[in-house]
Amino acid sequence: MATGSKNSDKHKRILDAAISVFARNGFYNSKVAEIAKEAKVADGTIYLYFKNKDDILIKLFEDKMNEMIGALTTALEGVTDPIEKIRVYIRSHFAMVAANPDLMEVITVELRQSTKFMKEYANEQFNRYLKILSDMIREGKDKGLIRDDISPGIQKRALFGMMDELSLYLVLAGDKGKYDIEQMYKEASDSFIRGLTCYECNEEIKG
Repeated sequence: MATGSKNSDKHKRILDAAISVFARNGFYNSKVAEIAKEAKVADGTIYLYFKNKDDILIKLFEDKMNEMIGALTTALEGVTDPIEKIRVYIRSHFAMVAANPDLMEVITVELRQSTKFMKEYANEQFNRYLKILSDMIREGKDKGLIRDDISPGIQKRALFGMMDELSLYLVLAGDKGKYDIEQMYKEASDSFIRGLTCYECNEEIKG
């Protein structure tokens, strides 16, 4: 195996280990040594890839947001209607939550525990993720499917806030949750799209 492949494998193992450790112990209570043990690498190896624990969290977020964007891009292939694109966006987000509960616990809960992330990180990947949604809304406005008075910048954050809160509920409630992922997807997409659309209560957009 080439050196580059070995380095890539270690980098991935460290990030995957960090997800497990952060989800299990919480960000503040986790130690770099625990991540190294989980990843089956020496403690010093961590510092070949990351500056500190905050850096691991930020790189983890960037890496996983890239994966989410890639999965979303694949799901959107062949979809031309902007309203349907928004539905695919919401479904893809909840599918990621269902498939990766530890990861979503880190993203929805533990990221907020890092002062460096909240105050200093530029959120480039997150902004890319939100821009995909604002572009969909803008396209819907251009085609006359979404109200002229709607602000894509406000609505992209409004939708993410709703999805984030529902994701947090799913993560924290676990098996005790009252709602399943399909119900959350349907109600979230229906209510959001009804608020955007020019055609109030139009049966065609209930999907």
